Amino acid sequence: MTELATTQDLERGLEQHRTELTAYAYRMLGSAFEAEDAVQETFLRALKGFEGFEGRAALRSWLYRIATNVCLDMLGGKERRARPMDLAPAKTADAPLGEPLPEVTWILPVPDDRVVPEDGDPAEVAESRETIRLAFVAALQHLPPNQRAVLILHEVLRWKASEVAGLLETSVASVNSALQRARATLAAADVEALSEPDGEDQRALLERYVDAFERYDMDSLTSLLQQDATWNMPPYELWLQTHDDIRRWCLGPGIGCRDSRLIPTTANGSPAFGQYKPALDGGHEPWSLQVLEISGGRIAGITFFLDTASLFPLFGLPARLEA
Repeated sequence: MTELATTQDLERGLEQHRTELTAYAYRMLGSAFEAEDAVQETFLRALKGFEGFEGRAALRSWLYRIATNVCLDMLGGKERRARPMDLAPAKTADAPLGEPLPEVTWILPVPDDRVVPEDGDPAEVAESRETIRLAFVAALQHLPPNQRAVLILHEVLRWKASEVAGLLETSVASVNSALQRARATLAAADVEALSEPDGEDQRALLERYVDAFERYDMDSLTSLLQQDATWNMPPYELWLQTHDDIRRWCLGPGIGCRDSRLIPTTANGSPAFGQYKPALDGGHEPWSLQVLEISGGRIAGITFFLDTASLFPLFGLPARLEA
């Protein structure tokens, strides 16, 4: 086989693992942009180091070893990414919005098609969606990087402790100790399972949400929310929780969202919408990427990511809606 053919075969092999490696890197890093950078760096290192690979390990295991090292390098010295709910108590609608915090502060959303396999066992696909939820990824960020890698490899990807130890070049005892500490940390974070079947009830809930939001009917909108639903807007630290504060915010500081239009998409295994607010020229311009969290037949939280210049191209959303 020629060197060119070998390189072409390797590149095809790498692409077969892109989605699962992006999902792994996203869970580690909490940013779709950093995850894609990590996978690109993984592929570059794999291409450069292929001659030394010699097939002594499965290609998939070798790529995960490289991806883990890339992610650990990227995490070195960084503060953990978070959600507004991790940083301060809920505020009232009267509280000042404050200054936007840097992008590196926040857990950022990821399109489902970048991290969820298109086919496969339905149970595995459902689990993949569950482990990229915003709340779960945020909880992972509480773990030190090595514990994070151990927990994802063992608990999410179902690697044996001996396989994880081999990848991280450590002992099985060290892996089991790290797992124990990581599990305790996640248990303290009390991450609620939000996964629900995509059935008629959920579709009806989303239709009612779109109708209520586009009509800006606060009675209808808040009737769809759990009593303690969260309402947050990165890059701002402010977040709300009561129906009264959400209503007062929407009819006060957020009144510019009246007459918005919503375009459906998916993010983090959850329903999502590109929100476009009215523009002065009569069309609609990007305002936020909304990610909804649903539990018990109601909306448990809505995150409005306001960095539309970066996020709308990532999600393939239009740059604007014409009149």
